[in-house]
Amino acid sequence: MRSKYVSPLNTRYASKEMSYLFSQDFKFKTWRKLWIALAETERELGLNITEEQIQQMKEFQDNINYEVAEAREKEVRHDVMSHVYAYGMQAKLAMPIIHLGATSCYVGDNTDIIIMTEAMKLVKKELINVINELSKFAMEYKDLPTLGFTHFQPAQTTTVGKRASLWLQDLIMDLEDLDHQISKAKLLGSKGTTGTQASFLELFDGDHEKVKKIDGMIAKKMGFENSFAVSGQTYPRKLDSQILNILSQIAQSAFKFSNDIRLLQHLKEIEEPFEKNQIGSSAMAYKRNPMRSERIGSLARYVIADAINPAITASTQWFERTLDDSANKRISIPEAFLCVDAILSLYRNVVDGLVVYPKVIEQHLNSELPFMATENIMMDAVKKGGDRQELHEKIRVHSMDAGRVVKVEGKANDLLERIANDKSFGLTLEELQSIMDAKNFVGRAPQQTEEFIENIVKPILEENKELLDNSEVSIQV
Repeated sequence: MRSKYVSPLNTRYASKEMSYLFSQDFKFKTWRKLWIALAETERELGLNITEEQIQQMKEFQDNINYEVAEAREKEVRHDVMSHVYAYGMQAKLAMPIIHLGATSCYVGDNTDIIIMTEAMKLVKKELINVINELSKFAMEYKDLPTLGFTHFQPAQTTTVGKRASLWLQDLIMDLEDLDHQISKAKLLGSKGTTGTQASFLELFDGDHEKVKKIDGMIAKKMGFENSFAVSGQTYPRKLDSQILNILSQIAQSAFKFSNDIRLLQHLKEIEEPFEKNQIGSSAMAYKRNPMRSERIGSLARYVIADAINPAITASTQWFERTLDDSANKRISIPEAFLCVDAILSLYRNVVDGLVVYPKVIEQHLNSELPFMATENIMMDAVKKGGDRQELHEKIRVHSMDAGRVVKVEGKANDLLERIANDKSFGLTLEELQSIMDAKNFVGRAPQQTEEFIENIVKPILEENKELLDNSEVSIQV
């Protein structure tokens, strides 16, 4: 295999579970399940298909003779008919009725829907576990004041936990959309070459009532509630676009989180996990690069760009079917799922090992806090008889001068000393310092975080508790 391209999604990033869903083995075993469901349905509706034929099909359901199928495909250049032939070589009694009345899209498209549905369920499990880990982090640090930023410029104080609740909110929105998409999953059914079920109407001698039952019966056997009411030869390619849009949204949320972590790591306030023997740079031995967060961003960017593929495919289909979708969706859909699978594993790994440095956070906060406290200082000075308009101008001038000392001279913020020395304020340095407790400036950040976790996040986790696991998440560095 060293002489051929191997996707890093399989070798480095995605989980075994997600990789298997898009494997040849899962696909072809699902084809055989669909052929069995079709044969059972046709027998139940009165066609001359025996129980022995169906039992023989079931006997070889998971025992695929790949070498026969591959050799046959070299001859006929058709993957579905090659596997029909290979299946018939094993289940010889059933050979005459395998794939009876169906088109290639019966196995191909229904299998694609089954794979995507199972993959969405796996993404949901991963998403729930990320939400669980992130909610623990948010609660642990809900009271820790930190410098808030707008435009990456110092703004009002927030808390580390409240910032984490913003990351959580994005994931909750993604989960809502993912749940909705899973809830409305439906199969293509078996509708024939242009979606009219003409071949089945012929098989059942024009009996519309029997033909109407086929799709519903197959769907139930395959674990679905419904099939598309109408279609051309394929399921609507708009479905692929809808699903990849949700994957793109998850990637967007993870990307935003990873960028915030990279910025925080630059500030030395919060770091992603760093292994004992991990090398951050080949040249600079002291470096601790945020490689996990960078990988999240790298993969997320790919998913966001990849989501345009099914959108264009859905837009450019002709009438009942064209084949310019096939090659594209064979690549774009599996890669989107494999990427998101890797992204969520990385996300959980990073959250699980985040290192917080409260002293650095406090140092950064204290350097800016005097500026943020100017409104409170001014109000206290007014209570002591000062003139608000006069004090506002004075505090503006003092703030500009103190800012110049910090930026130009590289010295510590001396705003409090300047105000204490200005008799217009009537406040001592001790009184001013007593105002400087950072917890006085976080507003309802701790309460907002706690209420969000208790009222929104915990009910979701309780509803999905069967998806939670306590295993340690490891990734390839």
